[in-house]
Amino acid sequence: MTIRNWGPVRDCMRTDVTEVDGRLDILSALKVMKKVGATSLIVKRRDEHDEFGMLLFSDIAKEVIAKNRAPERVNVYEIMAKPVLTVRPDMEIRYCARLFENFGISHAPVLENEKIVGIVSYYLLVLHGLPDLD
Repeated sequence: MTIRNWGPVRDCMRTDVTEVDGRLDILSALKVMKKVGATSLIVKRRDEHDEFGMLLFSDIAKEVIAKNRAPERVNVYEIMAKPVLTVRPDMEIRYCARLFENFGISHAPVLENEKIVGIVSYYLLVLHGLPDLD
């Protein structure tokens, strides 16, 4: 049996990450997501003692649309995930996939030297982790 080299998360992460303030309303956050073509946003830390947050399309669907709330009256901080699990850019793709499974998450910021350098999702792990799709 041959052991496959899956490569590091760095090879499949999305590097064009958009950060927003947690006080932003959901309607404005959706406009940002549409403009940059993203399904997730990183929520900035308020200070060096704070943690990063993350807002996903699914959070908006579950907490705003399904509950019939007005998106212009809900703030990002009310529905975001915080704190979030982060991964290192040199973590192997297979271990990242296991981490997602173990903790029931689908996205994670990629953190290097206390700075967000990317974001990774199941979609990216599968798309880039299985390169024999050509």
